[in-house]
Amino acid sequence: MDSSPRPPFRADHVGSLLRPARLLSARQDRAAGRITAEELRAVEDDAIREVVRLQESIGLRTATDGEFRRTSWHMDFIYQLGGIDPADEKLTVQFYNEAGALEFSSAALRVHDRVTLDHTIFGDAFSFLKEQTTTATPKLTIPSPSMVHYRGGRAAIDTGVYPELDQFWTDLSAAYAEQVSRLAALGCTYLQFDDTSLAYLNDPRQRDMVAAQGGDPEHQHERYIRQINASLAGRPESLSITTHMCRGNFRSSWAAEGGYDFVAEALFTQLDVDGFFLEYDDERSGDFAPLRFVPPGKKVVLGLVTTKRGELESKDALKRRIDEAARYVPLEQLCLSPQCGFSSTVEGNALTQEEQVAKLRLIVETAQEVWGDK
Repeated sequence: MDSSPRPPFRADHVGSLLRPARLLSARQDRAAGRITAEELRAVEDDAIREVVRLQESIGLRTATDGEFRRTSWHMDFIYQLGGIDPADEKLTVQFYNEAGALEFSSAALRVHDRVTLDHTIFGDAFSFLKEQTTTATPKLTIPSPSMVHYRGGRAAIDTGVYPELDQFWTDLSAAYAEQVSRLAALGCTYLQFDDTSLAYLNDPRQRDMVAAQGGDPEHQHERYIRQINASLAGRPESLSITTHMCRGNFRSSWAAEGGYDFVAEALFTQLDVDGFFLEYDDERSGDFAPLRFVPPGKKVVLGLVTTKRGELESKDALKRRIDEAARYVPLEQLCLSPQCGFSSTVEGNALTQEEQVAKLRLIVETAQEVWGDK
């Protein structure tokens, strides 16, 4: 077994997992009014019990609920913050894959009042997950504070409520700090902030978008790092925090490209987390040279196993890539994971349940062979 005392672990995973067919069917039935909310929750409960057992049987020391109660990895959380609601207009994001381009559309958000935390978001979901785990550490994933700001920028924030953005950031970080405190009180010891913005900002096209919104593309990542740190300032010693960064993950497609070079120095030396889950499954993510900024004591979870395709990577290829990364950061600070979740939105990526399981097993077996954990 992995001998690491605290997460992230040598073999880990990002969070979301493919929804089973019966759960997708139940969601459709609920949307059509054929079943009640309680009946849908019972199906979710059963699916989560099963997927926790699966993760533990594979040998993972991390177990999530697969994000089975969510439609998307971030908006289900963000819309529960006080002062934030869906907007009337739609937000459209361009995604790309080997076959071409596709669009993802969802309701935009509107900050219409002071940002607050009215209840512990996903608190019940975490407590249920914790009850199901036996050998694995229950892990909860939530979007980082950056995600509340990134897509809409200043235009999504009511100027009558926040004439200056500094107060918005203060309120948002305070709400997150309270959320972190409440989760720790529920027994959460492993929390992950998912943050696509810190990877997107490596892409010049994304920085052009920030500039068009009136933002500061050269320094926005530094603002985000400060606000994440403010959100985590009061966390207890028992709580391990990681962040996951990718360039978009919707139906096996991506939204951004570019290595970590633009954000690397500030990201690795200033962000106050215990580990970094980094997308590294193909050339879109650049090389490992930016890892030279990772300080001692921080872990880097190399996302070398893609969730975008079902084809299984070879152990030898993964080991060579780990060796390449170890030229820039010591091997004892490295871990292995998929590059992203398998189902960041309810639709999921283009692979089967069996292929998902094979990839998770591959990660566990490779980690055992590389780091000698039993």
